[in-house]
Amino acid sequence: MSSKPAMFDELDRKIITALMANARTSFSEIGAAIGLSATAVKRRVDRLRETGVITGFTATVKPAALGWRTEAYVEVYCEGAAPPRRLAEVVRNHPEITAAMTVTGGADALLHVRATDVGHFEEVLERIRTEPFIRKTISYMVLSHLLPEAPEAGATRPAPDDAGNVR
Repeated sequence: MSSKPAMFDELDRKIITALMANARTSFSEIGAAIGLSATAVKRRVDRLRETGVITGFTATVKPAALGWRTEAYVEVYCEGAAPPRRLAEVVRNHPEITAAMTVTGGADALLHVRATDVGHFEEVLERIRTEPFIRKTISYMVLSHLLPEAPEAGATRPAPDDAGNVR
């Protein structure tokens, strides 16, 4: 993968837009829509993957269908300065954390957590809080998605079979 910024043009943008709308769209369909051959679209997609513009293809699934019925965002407040690398190690140990980022403001990090139910979420929160450098957490339960078509509304993996029995 190249370390220099990827250059792409309007045709690349159209290809990316089509793939973001439906990653299963064929190169032929994309080509017909933007005036390129399927082979030319494939070459461009290959280049966009090699340069890191396109990082992968995925399916978005309704979380409840996979067992994730509870969702929350958790602000994490650390003692002192917890390095992002250390926070990343911690969140990788919790399969229920689907996204994590350092943030500006009062909190040090923001976690997106999916759980099978409220009890499972509480257990996850307790595990997160056992980390010695975590001072406190503040949780926000998701009630509904105002943009249900957004990727954040979908799930990327099924709930663990034993998730309800972790406690």
